[in-house]
Amino acid sequence: MSSDSSLKANQDQEQLRRWRLVLGEAAEESCGALTANSPDIRIDNALTALYDADSKTHLRGGSGSSSPRVARWLGDIRQYFPAAIVQVMQKDAFERLDLKSMLFEKEMLEAVQPDVHLVATLISLRGVIPAKTKETAHLVVRKVVDELMKRLEEPMRSAVAGALNRAVRNNRPRYVEIDWLRTIRANLRHWQEDYRSIIPQTLIGFGRKAQRSQREVILCIDQSGSMAASVVYSSIFGAVMASLPAVKTHMVVFDTAVVDMTEQLDDPVDVLFGVQLGGGTDINRAVGYCQSLVREPRNTILILISDLYEGGVENNLLQRANELVQSGVQFITLLALSDEGAPSYDHQLAAKLAALGVPSFACSPDQFPMMMAAAIRREDVGLWAAQQGIVPVRAGS
Repeated sequence: MSSDSSLKANQDQEQLRRWRLVLGEAAEESCGALTANSPDIRIDNALTALYDADSKTHLRGGSGSSSPRVARWLGDIRQYFPAAIVQVMQKDAFERLDLKSMLFEKEMLEAVQPDVHLVATLISLRGVIPAKTKETAHLVVRKVVDELMKRLEEPMRSAVAGALNRAVRNNRPRYVEIDWLRTIRANLRHWQEDYRSIIPQTLIGFGRKAQRSQREVILCIDQSGSMAASVVYSSIFGAVMASLPAVKTHMVVFDTAVVDMTEQLDDPVDVLFGVQLGGGTDINRAVGYCQSLVREPRNTILILISDLYEGGVENNLLQRANELVQSGVQFITLLALSDEGAPSYDHQLAAKLAALGVPSFACSPDQFPMMMAAAIRREDVGLWAAQQGIVPVRAGS
């Protein structure tokens, strides 16, 4: 057999193997049996236990006898699948099966791959987690928060600080305030050969020192269960912004009640264990509280993070939104702050807010720092979103 034929045969065999793992035992006749004593058998068992409802090895929580089986399953998926796939499978297991009770056991919690969804699950269960497991749960949340801080802190800090510096640049300096080096560089094209000198068209001055209250940012976060990942990321970004001296950051979480978490912003873990995921939603009440925090409207950015399924008085919410926009507040609605793509949201309310000048769109954690920078520079945030390939909700849509 030629080398090309051999390569083609190997590729075909690998494709059949993959289809067999995807389709399960029912595809064995058409795709062939898995090799005995190979890792494929354990991979197949792990997939079958989670996704085959008729499997005898189907995973179930809620009993002591199931714990060793779940522990082996967690070990297998971590051994044979990439971390991103492990997180998806764990999320599916929590949602499809009764595995939440497994998190009440210290050994199980230590075996789970920490991720944002696990943090959200732990937060939602924090009131019923037994004392023996609470310390481990806190350590798991701390690990995820620390990893997210490493990934997101510097981009957030750089984007916001850079935008603030540009916002306070002095473009009409007095003579003693002129930054001559930057002014010369900016006007080199205006060199006049006859006079052997530069005729400056633009004067650049040294930036005026930013005041602590130069920008006030209010994060208003829906803590209903569907917004769990957004709560986690918002806590990270809130903590980073709170550490910047030129930004005054407030963090408000709400369901039918409103809780101001600003004093806990120095530690995102404290924030997360202070929220209560689930319950109803009263956006109007939350926005009303945030409205009471506004001191200098033109220096204030209000970011509502919600899927907009309002349980309060919608007309009052729209009236408040209009008052905030007319006063000069930059009011932005994020339908989600997560990596999960397009969320489910109330399209009609989003369109009504857009008609009032409140842009509404979903934003990933990696995009959030640049969005904040655009808002600080008082750019059209809806236009910024469109330039990033994000489709904002349109008025009347």
